[in-house]
Amino acid sequence: MSLPTRPGLEAVPAYRQGRSAPAGASKLSSNESPHPPLASVVAAVQDRLGTINRYPDMSAAALRDALAARYDVDAALVTVGAGSVELAAQLIHAVAGEGDEVMFAWRSFEAYPSLVRIAGAVPVAVPLDAEHAHDLDAMLAAITPRTRAIFVCNPNNPTGTVVSAAELERFVAAVPHDILVVIDEAYVHFDRTDSYGAGIELFRRHPHVAVLHTFSKAYGLAGLRVGYAIAPREVADNQRKVAVPFGVTDLAQAAARASLDAEDELAVRIEEVVAQRDRLKALLVDAGWPAVASQANFVWVPAGERTAELEALLHEGGVIARAFPGEGVRISSGSIDDIDRVAATLVRKEATV
Repeated sequence: MSLPTRPGLEAVPAYRQGRSAPAGASKLSSNESPHPPLASVVAAVQDRLGTINRYPDMSAAALRDALAARYDVDAALVTVGAGSVELAAQLIHAVAGEGDEVMFAWRSFEAYPSLVRIAGAVPVAVPLDAEHAHDLDAMLAAITPRTRAIFVCNPNNPTGTVVSAAELERFVAAVPHDILVVIDEAYVHFDRTDSYGAGIELFRRHPHVAVLHTFSKAYGLAGLRVGYAIAPREVADNQRKVAVPFGVTDLAQAAARASLDAEDELAVRIEEVVAQRDRLKALLVDAGWPAVASQANFVWVPAGERTAELEALLHEGGVIARAFPGEGVRISSGSIDDIDRVAATLVRKEATV
């Protein structure tokens, strides 16, 4: 006799983490910051080590107050979680239940369909357009009476494409106000188009918009797991009800607050990542690979049936990337040395052809 299993979980794949890299290789599979933590952030964490026998502030009041001041919003509208993925789960559980629909583009963030199914809701995946971007008209056409939330990952993971501020405005205005539109801006700090910051402005103007941000990417706190959402009051209240108690550690809260105080220093690092991202895209195109222009901290190569070939080529050159079998390869923007290694790999391939 076997133990009971919840029906439907057979359709939920385990989340697949980016492959680790052997010593000496470049790990460009997880969109992490290539830079070590800032000294001020390390100091803030060290200052809290003596109190790890105590539970953290479950409400993360100091961090929420800092974020509220940063964006000039009521702190009651700010929620925190263990990265934007946990906040996405909170939002889904806050607005959708059994049989409800939650929509997103596809391909987009790999966790979306699983998070929706775990909540008992129905994932509705709308294919990207020919430019690997959100097809907003198709998403509007896919709305049904059961639609409860729509996720717009902007910039999109894994393609790096963006929806312009004007297109987002038109889309949000066309979505009925009883449907939550979630603008997932995990990669917004790397965006150099007019969509930068569009999510917060849409939140200010529309009653059915929530925005997700994370400290994992630009702020370099991936190992501490902390992010935040800004959402309508009733949604934020429900997020706190479904959140995992004490889900954000005291160390993560301290590091996030210190990072907000160091944004000028972090901006220099972000610009380096952006420069290496653009260089990476150019190298791939020059080598004959169909790389897509990106506004995130990675580059998408829709290699199709040549996906395994590109992954193997990079691996042989000491570069670990994220492959989506039969679709493409996502390569994170790393340090100058990391992208030098990609360049050397591509040059060796050309030399053998």
